[in-house]
Amino acid sequence: MTARDLLHDPCWQGHDLGHPLPDSTHAVSVALPRWSDVIAYEENDPACRAALRTVYPRFGLHPLVRELAHRAQAQTDASEDCSIWPYSTEAAAQAAAAHCRRRDRDAKTQIRVVQGLTCLIANQAATPAAKAFWQHAGLGASSRQAAIALGKEDCPTRAHGDDARDTIRKRLAGIYGCGSECISLHPSGMAALHSALSLVSALHPGRPTLQVGFPYVDVLKLPQVVFAGAELLTDSSPAAIDESLDHLNPAAVVVELPSNPMLQCVDLITVAELAHGRGIPVIADDTIGSCLNIDALPFADLVFSSLTKSFAGRGDVLAGALVVSPQSRWHHSFSASIHQAPAVLGDADALCLEEASRDVHERIPRLNANCTALAQRLSQHPAIKRVLHPNQCRTFEALQRPGSGHGCLLSFELHGGLETAKRVYNNLAISKGPSLGTSFSLCCPYMLLAHYRELDWAESRGVPPHLLRVSVGLEDCDELWDRFALALSA
Repeated sequence: MTARDLLHDPCWQGHDLGHPLPDSTHAVSVALPRWSDVIAYEENDPACRAALRTVYPRFGLHPLVRELAHRAQAQTDASEDCSIWPYSTEAAAQAAAAHCRRRDRDAKTQIRVVQGLTCLIANQAATPAAKAFWQHAGLGASSRQAAIALGKEDCPTRAHGDDARDTIRKRLAGIYGCGSECISLHPSGMAALHSALSLVSALHPGRPTLQVGFPYVDVLKLPQVVFAGAELLTDSSPAAIDESLDHLNPAAVVVELPSNPMLQCVDLITVAELAHGRGIPVIADDTIGSCLNIDALPFADLVFSSLTKSFAGRGDVLAGALVVSPQSRWHHSFSASIHQAPAVLGDADALCLEEASRDVHERIPRLNANCTALAQRLSQHPAIKRVLHPNQCRTFEALQRPGSGHGCLLSFELHGGLETAKRVYNNLAISKGPSLGTSFSLCCPYMLLAHYRELDWAESRGVPPHLLRVSVGLEDCDELWDRFALALSA
């Protein structure tokens, strides 16, 4: 059967609930086409959950990974109240087991190899910690690794995987302007952050991190839950940062370039000056801005990125990168350790990512241009209260590469608040679900998906629950605008 063309036939109506985005076995997003579907998803409504044909891989077990977990249940002496979490390496499973033991003294875990993958078996007491580690650390086995283990897909040779990883590192090195030895590849963007936090924790043991700016939930939760803690500072003024650095003396400062979903950049240059003056490294996430658009390496010591997003552009491979800045004072010690992560990007996923990213230099400028065009049209529409886009941010522009753009993401707020947002979302004829950077456009009520249990807290920091976030794809600009105009007039 031919895969559904989401550029021209998007998943936006009620009957599309649960459809993989893209129409692929290894899709990392899933259609939530109506506002009520998003609420049902967050409330764990059984009918909604049963309709989902896939799930974002860190937020649950992909159907193929779940099938492998069921095989493990049947092949081991695990009781029915145990949970099973497949990993690609013993080191990753051991890291998860160690986390479970730290979180609960009653936690009991076993590690068993099942059909070539290492499975963490967690008892009831250990399951909450095992689930949190799976989500935040991003080290779990991929859907391709599960498919191979189940005999449903062919296993590539290690040599082919090595060649693909080497090509990807060289491709990234050409963009970042560093040597490929400064780059490590990981099973997800969060796994890349896990590696970065391991490096700064070895440098400053037992110290928490400081995150500056409105956070992506897991970027904040990973150091809070798995490492030595983290403090959030949403006031990004130099005075507030200065005070927090003196008060906390963190292991590192973490920033997102730009923030999600407000799409504003903290002043990385000032943050780096304040942190480095105290001997504190800076970790930057350039996923949304994209390494083709911004250059954080002169100021950040470690840059991590989710290659799942704009770099791959297909939405069917989970991957991440960690880059050590050649200008960092800790360059030699960090570079010596970046390839010691618990798990690396798997062979099959590396081959997919290498193929998907071959057109990255042509595709990302098109995404940039399409997003800017839509932002301009939305800002002129009477139904729109405000549009959020990085072109409004001087600190983003201070990091931009010559001739680059502002990324594929925008957010907007409507006059009329929640009820208007529901109506526009339900009538918007583009695919609707989480993730970003795909060749097809995606929309979601981001705050409901990322901060459902803390909407009041987010709103107190200027982020309303009815904000709509759009990842703009490669559709014809006029045709895409017609879809938005129709939804706005509904």
